[in-house]
Order: sequence, then structure tokens, then C-alpha cells
Amino acid sequence: MSKTQVRPLNTIDADTLMTTPMPSVQYIVDQLLPQGLHVLAGAPKVGKSWLALWLCLQVSKGEAVWGFGSTQGTVLYLCLEDSYARIQNRLFQITEDAPTTLHFANLSNQIGGGLEAQIKEFLEKHPGTNLVVIDTLQKVRSGAGEANPYANDYRDLSVLKALADQHRIAIVLIHHLRKMGDEDPLNMISGTTGISGAADSSSVLKPAKRGSKTAVLYCTGRDIEYRELPLEFRKETYTWELTEPVEVSECQLDPQVVFLSEFLFDLSAFDGSATELSVLLEKQTGEKVTPAALAKRLVRYSGELNRIGIRITSSRTRDSRLIHIRCDGSDGNDGKNDTGPVSNFLSQPSQLSQGASAAQ
Repeated sequence: MSKTQVRPLNTIDADTLMTTPMPSVQYIVDQLLPQGLHVLAGAPKVGKSWLALWLCLQVSKGEAVWGFGSTQGTVLYLCLEDSYARIQNRLFQITEDAPTTLHFANLSNQIGGGLEAQIKEFLEKHPGTNLVVIDTLQKVRSGAGEANPYANDYRDLSVLKALADQHRIAIVLIHHLRKMGDEDPLNMISGTTGISGAADSSSVLKPAKRGSKTAVLYCTGRDIEYRELPLEFRKETYTWELTEPVEVSECQLDPQVVFLSEFLFDLSAFDGSATELSVLLEKQTGEKVTPAALAKRLVRYSGELNRIGIRITSSRTRDSRLIHIRCDGSDGNDGKNDTGPVSNFLSQPSQLSQGASAAQ
């Protein structure tokens, strides 16, 4: 009997992890929709598709979503339960300014049967894409029998999460609710907990009562705060609008980010060791920081620094670890190129994504 070949674990030590710049989480809609995989669920005919179409329009035009800023990008909407004629009619009802950056398809392959390749091909043709909406999840599932429904749900969504993680985009899955009620609306998402477990965020659109035009959008996720957004469907505009103002947190720079940015902008560019950089810092600002502490500080705030136009990457030679800094002063980086040369471990997808790749 042959022994199963086991690959050794690919590990990273804590010091290297704390001194290696990581790509920051990018938000397609500030505080609501980060890169990753997301589920938007609701009962049939509640208005999920109207909400999905409006979201696609707002992102494709770079316009705010209920006061939350959006990052403009190309959007792919797989409207798999609608005809082009119906989508055209809905566009006429919602807007008079439909951009060329919003694309539709009403037919696609299924998960594990070519869908991933179709989305990848679209991303290659449209590199500015940051959002893909699949309406509905059930339309892209094979429906094959599975002894373990949880494993089936988790595997299917893991495939799509791996795709979102790899390309640093958001994929939103429109899904249904189960008929049985629950005090927590988020527990009503149809299927097993494998769906909410694999997704980075889950949102449920729940009307006040059957046939009501008012609803609450319950949102929770790994990179967003829990929110309950009170909405009303306006028949005049065919859009969901907020009925009460919500608090949109202003992004205030940490004093350390301000201090580092002033110093780094003066440098403009730097390639060297943390020791060399700490010498320059002390000479220019008078603050003495050990090389190790400075390297960790740069990594900790690399996301905020990147958003204001300071890109920090690292590399390793045989004898030392080097820091690379480039300042362009722009705040319009979409985040897709803010990764630098890092170790093989850090270029790997998450454990969840790895499981998805193995399932394909």
C-alpha cells in the first residue's frame, strides 16, 4: 500500500508577518461592501433585483449608496432570472443615464461547470471591474445530490470566494430566505450555515409585513459593522431609499499616519533597510525609533498610507529585508496594485480559498 504524499505546511514566523506590508481591504461601497464574497437575501418578490440593479448603477457611475461613497468601476450583472427586455424596462424606470461600464448577461454556466472561467474572461477584457452581481445564486448551482448539504453549500461558495479574493473584487450573490421565521433575520437565509460561513458578509432585506413597501436591510460581516438600514421602496423612482438618516463614519487619519506621511512625502522614494530609514527619520524629525519598531509601524499603517498615495512594499535579499517606498500623492488608487513582492506564503489565498481551489 502506497503512502499518501503529504505536503509540508507553508508557515511564516510572527516577526516576518508583522514586518511584511499586506494589501489593505478595498471597499467598493464605503463601510458596506468590501472586496470579497457577499450574500444579499430576501423573500421572493420583495424587491431584491431592483436593489441589485440600483447598486450596480451606483457603482458603475461611482455615485453614493445611501450616503456611503462608492469606488467607480466596471460592473457585471448576471441577471439570470430576467430577459434583456425586462432589464431594459427597469433601466428606463430607474435612470436616464445608463453607463457603458455596466454590463449584463442573462445566461451563464454553473459553478464548477465553467462559470469561473467566464467571469475570469470578463475580468481580463475589463480590468477595471470591481463588482460582479449574480442574480440568483440558485441559478448557478448544479443541484447535484450531496450527502452533506453543509459541505455542498460551503464548497460552492468557496469557489466564488476564491475568485473574488484572487481578483480583489466584490461578488454579490442574490439569494432567497427560507419560509420559517426567526427572531434574527440573518438566520433566515435559505440553505445551511455553510452559506453565511463562507461569505464575507450577509445582508437580509426584510419587509415590515407582507406586501409592505417599507423594509429593513440587516447587514453583518467580517469587515463591516452590523447595521440595520430602514428603507422604503419609492414607486416613483423604483429605488429603495433610506427613511432615516444613518451615521456614516468619517475616516480620520491616525496621528501616526499624519506623522509618517509628512516624513515619507518629503522622501518621495526610498529603497533600503529599516535601519537606514530610521536614521533618516531621526535626522529629519528628531524622533528616534528602532528599526524593528519603525518597520512594524509602517506595516501597521500601510493601508491608510496607501490610500493617500504612499505605497510600501518589501523584498528580501540573502542578507537583509528591504523596504521600498513610493509617493505619488494621489488618493485614487483602486487597491489592485498595492501589493508588493512578499514571500510565497503571503501570496497564497486564504485557507477558505485554498479549499475552494481544491474543490474545482
